[in-house]
Amino acid sequence: MVTLAAPKSVRTNAMQLDIHKVGVIGAGQMGNGIAHVCALSGFSVLLNDIALDRVKSSLATINGNMARQVGKNLISEEDRKAALGRITPAEKLDALADCDLVIETAAEKEDVKVRIFAELCPVLKPEAIVGTNTSSISITRLASTTDRPEKFIGIHFMNPVPLMELVELVRGIATNDTTFETTKAFVTKLGKIPAVAEDFPAFIVNRILLPMINEAIYTLYEGVGTVEAIDTAMRLGAHHPMGPLQLADFIGLDTCLAVMQVLHEGLADSKYRPCPLLVKYVEAGWLGRKTQRGFYDYRGEKPVPTR
Repeated sequence: MVTLAAPKSVRTNAMQLDIHKVGVIGAGQMGNGIAHVCALSGFSVLLNDIALDRVKSSLATINGNMARQVGKNLISEEDRKAALGRITPAEKLDALADCDLVIETAAEKEDVKVRIFAELCPVLKPEAIVGTNTSSISITRLASTTDRPEKFIGIHFMNPVPLMELVELVRGIATNDTTFETTKAFVTKLGKIPAVAEDFPAFIVNRILLPMINEAIYTLYEGVGTVEAIDTAMRLGAHHPMGPLQLADFIGLDTCLAVMQVLHEGLADSKYRPCPLLVKYVEAGWLGRKTQRGFYDYRGEKPVPTR
């Protein structure tokens, strides 16, 4: 049985700051996962979204996920109750004013993120660090739109956050050493393993993973195999825990497309061209699990391939 105590200061040398209170902007799948692990690790968390109902729904999801952890003896019931008590809904960004670190987890759209930072930064204390969970967008470019590029960093969690061990840390050109060391210590305190990536389109994981998924979609588009055949081939032939089309549905086809577009535009290589079938699915609003239809239809008792 794991019992998690409240965090001590993360300062271990002069290059680290204290992190006690964490703001999370965006109460979707990534945001609720980040809030979940932060609260379990003893940090006070303020969870914000554009609608308070979304935050309440996210809290219910976190509660359910923690209950499953209790059922598996990964945490105690006392841990669950204490962690839930550390998460506070934040209806407005003003509520994040005294946070030591704020992590943005909004949609993978640069203009959306820039608007959030423009509203957020003026209310934060000068020493606060701003992190973004972007999976592909330039950290340097996002940082340049803020009042604190030296205190801005990419903190890319993997999905689902409570289960995945890795966090990519991405420095922009202006990110200073104190910000980097503080964030690295914070990620380690969450029980995650940091991997440092350079600020190139899609960083490490998605630079490798998303082109594979895109190629699987091309394989479907060109009629080389069916949805079921492609996923079975990669599960049994490459020992992947999840087929690439099933994984695409889990990630969200809109997110897959956004990352491929960043790669295609940022690296100017035709090998990163998004598959037309991926574009078509996104245009149809078939975004995967979150809309109940993608490469599989999730509306019945079990998923059924849509092609």
